[in-house]
Amino acid sequence: METINPLLCDPETGICELPGVAGNAGTDRSVNESKKAVQVIYFTDPICSTCWGIEPQLRKLKLEYGDSIHIDYRMGGLLPDWNYNSGGISKPSDVAHHWDEVSAHYDMPIDGDVWLEDPLASSFPPSIAFKAAQLQDEHKAISFLRNLREMVFMEKKNITQWQHLETAALAAGLDVQQLKTHFEGAAKTLFEADLQLAGKMGVRGFPTLFFADNKGNTQTVYGAKPYAAYESAIVKLFPGVVKQSYPNTVKELFQQYNSLTANEFSVLSGTARVDSEGILNEFSKVGKLERFETKNGAIWRQSEM
Repeated sequence: METINPLLCDPETGICELPGVAGNAGTDRSVNESKKAVQVIYFTDPICSTCWGIEPQLRKLKLEYGDSIHIDYRMGGLLPDWNYNSGGISKPSDVAHHWDEVSAHYDMPIDGDVWLEDPLASSFPPSIAFKAAQLQDEHKAISFLRNLREMVFMEKKNITQWQHLETAALAAGLDVQQLKTHFEGAAKTLFEADLQLAGKMGVRGFPTLFFADNKGNTQTVYGAKPYAAYESAIVKLFPGVVKQSYPNTVKELFQQYNSLTANEFSVLSGTARVDSEGILNEFSKVGKLERFETKNGAIWRQSEM
């Protein structure tokens, strides 16, 4: 029976869909006991290209509503292995061109050549590594996940390999030895729990975000959507929510985030997309930012602001 290929993400629907999974998504109020007004359970995967596509929206959401929401990152297991043949993709090399197309659609740099040069056999190892990072520090774990995504989408690194996991962990300020201990032990159990929760909640693909208030009311945003869709989910659950203003100059944004793409800077700063790249380039010319180039766009990283 033909199944949907999980790596064949649909830019029109904004979904990287799991094979053989259907049904309406529910919610589990026991997952997150955060005291913030709105709890968000975010099912994602380190190699989900559509999830990379919504990084600008999520980063803005945290800046504007961070005092009112808590985002609980859960791993969904996008690519267990290559034991399938569907959707025009039967081997790693088939993903390369697809990722290049997704890059253009979401205006986020992705170099699909990793699938030609050093392909991943599964997304499970980096997912388990993320769960290991969460056991140390939630904020550092999110930085770790971001580092992994930059490595696989732009630097063409096979992030199933420990050397790359270690590099990403060090950059995020994690204890590498502790990460390895948890990676080989407790994190596997936590990852399995995430997979079970995804099944229980009817997750069909990524990204999937479940929003819930403390009264049990819920909103679900399925797939990549414009910023307004995520904001609307919060406002419906918490009508009195106050949107925070935040400093949005180049210097101030790079104090919040160590790296930004031109699209991210445009969304976060309110700068027209046609101008955002030029502004970032000016900072890189004087050595205040470092530009990392891919065949499908660039990212700027903090150097000396």
